[in-house]
Amino acid sequence: MIPRNLTSELLTQLQEYPIVTVLGPRQSGKTTLTRAVLQDYEYVSLEHPENREIATEDPKAFLKRYSNKVIFDEIQRAPHLLSYLQGMVDERSENGQFVLTGSHQLELRAAITQSLAGRTGILHLLPLTISELSAAGIQFDEFEDYLFNGFMPRVYDQQQRPHTAYANYYQTYLERDVRQLINLKDVTLFEKFIKLLAGRVGQLVNYQSLANDVGVDSKTIKHWLSILEASFVVFKLPPYFENFGKRVIKSPKYYFTDTGLLCYLLDIENVKQVRRDPLIGNMFENLVALEALKTRYNQGLTSNLYFFRDSAGNEVDLLFKSGRDLIGVEIKAASTWHHRFKKGLVHFSEKNSPLYRSVIAYSGERIEFSDDVIAIPYDQIASVFES
Repeated sequence: MIPRNLTSELLTQLQEYPIVTVLGPRQSGKTTLTRAVLQDYEYVSLEHPENREIATEDPKAFLKRYSNKVIFDEIQRAPHLLSYLQGMVDERSENGQFVLTGSHQLELRAAITQSLAGRTGILHLLPLTISELSAAGIQFDEFEDYLFNGFMPRVYDQQQRPHTAYANYYQTYLERDVRQLINLKDVTLFEKFIKLLAGRVGQLVNYQSLANDVGVDSKTIKHWLSILEASFVVFKLPPYFENFGKRVIKSPKYYFTDTGLLCYLLDIENVKQVRRDPLIGNMFENLVALEALKTRYNQGLTSNLYFFRDSAGNEVDLLFKSGRDLIGVEIKAASTWHHRFKKGLVHFSEKNSPLYRSVIAYSGERIEFSDDVIAIPYDQIASVFES
């Protein structure tokens, strides 16, 4: 197992709450992490049909089997258990009793809010980070290799071929989960949708345009996007428009939570194709934004990540809000520095809101400028978002 940066926060929250819930996409390492770190906890998979059947038919009898220190894996398969767990933890009044994992947050979040408010810490585990791979002795010289190989632990633990691994991941997990959640009548329409979404990664979402291209209405597109987001397949980067008036763009952008899956959906079969792909700038942007999100989540923090664009085309790829401070990040796939990389950051700072820190993330070497702008290699982006 590759050690995970979330471990410290998981152990801390187990000292603070009777229940800790770890959410994240399928195959991101939730089960491996919790079982490796909490070896004194019993493990119960609710994916197992027999466990799920007993938990559904007689939840009280089911929970009597597991009195304390238990990991309930894929709890979204039996969300009614949460109300029974509420009574158990209230009766005992001690921390670290249960760990729950889940790979779908839509219904689960509602159930947690209703039954476990104040009783559970909530953590998010996304696939591996660049720093986690580096600590395990896995490093690539070029960002295209990170894009193509992706970050799912099994790709590295089992030395799987990335394109084949993500093809299987899509067919076994994504199609199955999505079918259960939205009762798909025509799978080909959804496949067309998700491939079109991959082709527009990092772009302002236009629901009606996407709907027209897929052949469904915009309401369906919004519903499908919400399912993908709730299943941790994609994440939404909202626009930052605080007090900036009507000239600011208010449509969000979407990125994928694993670049290997993104490459698969773009029909990329090897690293050479990544280098030639016309979307390489958008894919690099996905990589950096994803590293920022993972860094925040691994500290047990909310993302607080945005982007900015106005109607004149002035933009900042990534804005990070911490207290009253705003940090701006411009993302460029280039390996050679160019002074125009600063343009969006300087404009935002002068015309909208002064930036506490201005950073260029690119594939070149670190440079510190006299105007306090810093250019850093993309694999060091986590340092900008660590508290």
